[in-house]
Amino acid sequence: METEKIKVGMKREASEEVVEGNTALAMGSGSLPVYATPAMTCLMEKAAAELAEECLPEEWTSVGIALDVQHKAATPVGMKVCAEAEVTAVEGRKIVFAVRAFDGKEEIGSGTHQRFAVLREKFLAKAQGKKG
Repeated sequence: METEKIKVGMKREASEEVVEGNTALAMGSGSLPVYATPAMTCLMEKAAAELAEECLPEEWTSVGIALDVQHKAATPVGMKVCAEAEVTAVEGRKIVFAVRAFDGKEEIGSGTHQRFAVLREKFLAKAQGKKG
């Protein structure tokens, strides 16, 4: 099976600095210049996607299918944020992750994320088929 190399307990991290462009004010998700929730969830997904990508066969990739997170604390411009994705289950082609984000001072977010392994070309062909 295409997900056979993905094991419970595997982890991956991704990080970025909080800059004006990934604040709630700049992204339109709020009115303050602090790290945006969409930026945090994107970083969490990035960590999970990169872990899956390195374990899947070349013609496969993964797509996000569910995300349930809480953004618990604000992070100002200039601080670094690190997100961690840990595999908690592999159910056929579905991969379930526990995701967390930290800013050097505290945990700022946590939750779960699910991805699904797909054949790249087949998935893209189906999406393009929507155009008619």
